[in-house]
Amino acid sequence: MSLGMASNVYFSDMRTRSGRNLLDKVSALYDHANFGSLIEKGDFVAIKLHVGEPGNLAYIQPPVVRVIVEKVKASGGKPFLTDSNTLYVGCRSNAVDHAISAIQNGFSFATVGAPFVVADGLHGHSTVKIPINGPRVKEARIGAAIAEADVIIALSHFKGHEASGFGGAIKNVGMGSASRAGKQEQHSSVKPEVDESKCRMCGRCVKWCPAGAISFEPGRPARIDHSKCIGCAECTISCLDEAIAVNWTDAEINGFQERMAEYAYAVVSTKKGKCGFMNFVMNVSPDCDCAPWNDAPIVPNQGILASTDPVAIDQASVDLVNAAPGMPNTRLGQSFDSDDKFGSIHHGVDWRIQLIHGERIGLGTRKYKLLEVK
Repeated sequence: MSLGMASNVYFSDMRTRSGRNLLDKVSALYDHANFGSLIEKGDFVAIKLHVGEPGNLAYIQPPVVRVIVEKVKASGGKPFLTDSNTLYVGCRSNAVDHAISAIQNGFSFATVGAPFVVADGLHGHSTVKIPINGPRVKEARIGAAIAEADVIIALSHFKGHEASGFGGAIKNVGMGSASRAGKQEQHSSVKPEVDESKCRMCGRCVKWCPAGAISFEPGRPARIDHSKCIGCAECTISCLDEAIAVNWTDAEINGFQERMAEYAYAVVSTKKGKCGFMNFVMNVSPDCDCAPWNDAPIVPNQGILASTDPVAIDQASVDLVNAAPGMPNTRLGQSFDSDDKFGSIHHGVDWRIQLIHGERIGLGTRKYKLLEVK
């Protein structure tokens, strides 16, 4: 891909009419982005998505996913839904609980027409090592089912994220395709701190920490042992009082997001010319879908985008969010008219890093041409 050329990003807004509902628009975006040409007969097609932590309702809904499944089948592919296990101790840290969560959130075979396959196996150890010799990552550890698939179509719920500013195609493919060890490598620079003035000693963060790095002493605020901390950052969203945050330095911000972009590059490097991306800029919640809740959307629903370029589609998505009117009485607070919505929520996190580095390493280009699909 020449970085001097703009990538096509196809966009459809939320307006519908008789004979043209949102499912019809998803189908049309698939066709306009020419995703069918990515698939040869018999190809195993990984439909990479996030099935949502139980209790979170902002994830992409199963009827939408079924549209993509049927399009893949019509193109001659063998589709399967997939995601890799989480680092934290919620309901998706092993294949059994993960599969149950998918079914509870509506991703059964009867609903979507394809099986859900946990990419990195029962305990998160089913990994394929992909050499990329990147500036940050020399060898990415990718969930085997994703690494071994012939095609990937990533369906990403575009939203905020506490460690990368926003989560879109790059995060869905880079972080979401990594095995648990790969996730830990990406998070290695994340070291949260406790604001003792805000901590009310509820113990919620202790339950969410997979490394046993958080402890209490009677009558004292939570303490984080950085020698045990694996950097998953789940304590930052599990704390309802915002008493835990990452005090980012520029080096830490760069390291985390650059590793994430390099992991995305590792995935697409194994499937050159066989990758498609769709971003759903709907229910734009301030935090990721890994929390068992979703806060109010910070902007009105904007629409759906499709592209073969993960950098361009994320740039277009964040531009739509920043140009949209902010919603009052949300996490934006008094910043609802800000032209940097995610920066207003996640202070100190520069979301541009993932886009800049993605372009630098050849993952895609930030230049895009937005083509509307009615």
